[in-house]
This record gives sequence, structure tokens and C-alpha cells, in this order.
Amino acid sequence: MNKVTVIGGGFAGVEAAKQLTRRGVPVRLYEMKPVRFSPAHKSEKLCELVCSNSFKASRVDSAAGLLKAEMERFGSVCVAAAKETAVPAGGALAVNRDEFSALVTKEIESDPLIEIIREEVPAIPDDGVVIVAAGPLASDLLSADIERRYGARLSFFDAAAPIVTAESVDENFAFVQSRYEKGGDDYLNCPLNKEEYERFYEALVSAERVILHDFEKSGVYEGCMPIEVLASRGHDAIRFGPMKPVGLRDPRTGHRPWAVLQLRKENREGTLYNLVGFQTNLKFGEQKRVFNLIPALHDAEFARYGVMHRNSFLKSPGLLGPDFAVINDPRVFFAGQITGVEGYMESASSGILAGINAARHVLGQTPFVLPETTMMGALSRYIADETAKDFQPMGAAMGLLPPCETKIRDKKERYRLLSERALAAVEESIKTL
Repeated sequence: MNKVTVIGGGFAGVEAAKQLTRRGVPVRLYEMKPVRFSPAHKSEKLCELVCSNSFKASRVDSAAGLLKAEMERFGSVCVAAAKETAVPAGGALAVNRDEFSALVTKEIESDPLIEIIREEVPAIPDDGVVIVAAGPLASDLLSADIERRYGARLSFFDAAAPIVTAESVDENFAFVQSRYEKGGDDYLNCPLNKEEYERFYEALVSAERVILHDFEKSGVYEGCMPIEVLASRGHDAIRFGPMKPVGLRDPRTGHRPWAVLQLRKENREGTLYNLVGFQTNLKFGEQKRVFNLIPALHDAEFARYGVMHRNSFLKSPGLLGPDFAVINDPRVFFAGQITGVEGYMESASSGILAGINAARHVLGQTPFVLPETTMMGALSRYIADETAKDFQPMGAAMGLLPPCETKIRDKKERYRLLSERALAAVEESIKTL
């Protein structure tokens, strides 16, 4: 049996490799370290943590906890290693980063069906089954080859506005309307009067921002300006920009608002809303504090915060299917943050599904796709959703899951039921493997 080529020894790559070998499919795993390091990597080990050492919440009734629980059902290498190298972190699963990477490296090196090759891969091989798991800092040569093959589908800067859950928006302070009554119900408008705008503006321009790495500073702002940077250019700059009220009339007052934040549906189901024009480099805690000052968002639940940093990712909708295979070239799979999932465990989970499906492709079996009621399934469908208007990376979020059949106001109880439903669906799906 020919070996499957896996490009990248990060979270997605190692998970994909193990899923392949568990199905008897040999793997050739390429990792360019230590021959070449990305600007963020320092260690020769596989699965290196370059940022936080936390894998977020452990509670199964949280998005991050549910994702890890689903991954465990598939025998995740990363979740197992994380639990073995865990350090005290309250309700989160955090690890000793060196011990974690060492343990994963040992697991991969000891697998007789995995050949590790320490060299850079400049281009996707033209034959054989391939999984590209090159991470958010893919090499220049490989990135150029991806662009050559798939056109202008590779973005190099993740400049995204926050996303909130639809059910957490207080519609008593919002109204559905398109400018000049042109269009449908795509936008939910969050008006502010002059006093509310003044308070929001002062908080925005004085909020604390994220400090960028040197390699992230060039080009981040070329295509879109952070809302706080635009605001700093003048008191009314954002009121004549993303928050312009022109063409809108608040039905509660019968007048045009002083300023308006527009929310746009982020997914087909309408469970998530994007804050239009609010790409930002504020720290996460500051985003919640400042954006909660908008009346309709006073109790908003953030499915993801806005980010602006170096992050190579594909415009996956229309290119990849929910099995992570290239739609027009099913021998090529992508996995990890390059697909548009965001986060350590999210990357690893995509590697699990890409590995399973690459093995099934080799073995002549049909693709395996999890139901959208599971967190892994919802993420795989998110990156393949061709209705996405402005695709941006997404991590695990309860708002990705279809709501319960009966509306449940208590969030804790709602999340518990969503988690139980997801794990039951995973168990049933695994039986088909």
C-alpha cells in the first residue's frame, strides 16, 4: 500500500497520521523543523505550542470541553497527551508545554507505520493521497504553490470582527431593516443615541490593544482597518464609517439613530451574527467590556472575538467539503488552521476527520461526515458552508450547533442538553466506521 503524505507535524498533522495508521495505512510525515523554523516556532519537537499552554475549558457542557470529549471518542493523541501532562489551571485543561510536545513526539516516532522526514515540502505532490496540515504559518514556497493551484483562495492575515450568538442579542434594542428598505432581513441593526455613542466611543479609543509580533506588523491593516484605529482619527469617523445610520429609521422612535452597529448573519442557520465592520485588535476582555456598551449587546455572548494577526488560511467554502477533501481533487485533503478552524484542539479535531477520510479514500470507502449536531461536525460544515459571505476562521462555539427543539432560557441547562445530544450523535456515527 502506498504511503499517504502528511505535510506538517503540528496538532492536525499528528492526529491525521494516527488515524491513518490505525486503519493500516502507512504515512510519510513531513516536518520542516529543524531544517527551517517559522517565525513563531523554536522547538524541534512535534506539536509545539507557540502561544498559550491552555486548551480552554474542561467542562463537557462548554464548547471547548465538548470538542475535547468528542475527540476522545476517536482516540485523540493530543487530548490524551494533554491529560497526562496537565498542570493546575482551574476549570481549564492546561499543560506543561515541553512535556506535552515530547509525549506527542514520542507517540508518533514509536509508530512503525509512520516515517518522519525532516525537510520542507515546497509544493503539494502531484500524485498519491496528501494531507496538507501546514498550520497558520505555512512556508512561502508551499503557500505560493497552494495559490497557484487554487487561485486567490489563500489569505495571509486573519482580520476578523467579533461574532455573537443570535439568542444573546437583546432585540428590544434592535430592529431588522436594510438601508433605504432595499434588501431582506440580512441585517439586524443596533442603534445608539448620542449619549450612548459618546460613552461607547470614549471606551473604544481608550481600550487596551494586543501587541503584535514583529512578523505580523506588515500588511495586517492593508485591507481593513481596526475599528479602534479608525475611531482614533476623529470623534465621528466611525459614525461616518461602519456605524453610519444613513438610510435607517428606528421604528421605536420614528427617527434616524445617532449611530448604528449592523449585525449580519454569519451562518445558514442564523444562530450567529457578525459585527459588521468591527474588525479589531483589542484584547479579548476589552472587546467584551466595550462592545457590551452597545444597548442590544449588553449581555452578548461572544462565539469568537475579533482578531488581527498573521494567519494563513484558505477561503475553504467552495474549495473543501466537510470531509476536508478538495472538492475537485479528492486525493488532496487539508487540515488544521489553514482550513479556517481556529485553536489548538480545533486544528487537531480537523486532523482527525481528515485522517479518517484520507484512509477511507485509500481503502475505497465513502467519506465520513459527522452530523451538524456535533461540535466536530459543526466546525467541518462551517468551513464548507458556501453561503458564507465573508469567511473568517472560527473556533468551537455552542452557537455553531443547531438549537434545541424546545427553546431553553437557562444557558447552563441548554448547553448540557446540546452536549448530551452531540456525544450521543458521535457515538452513533462511530458505529458506522
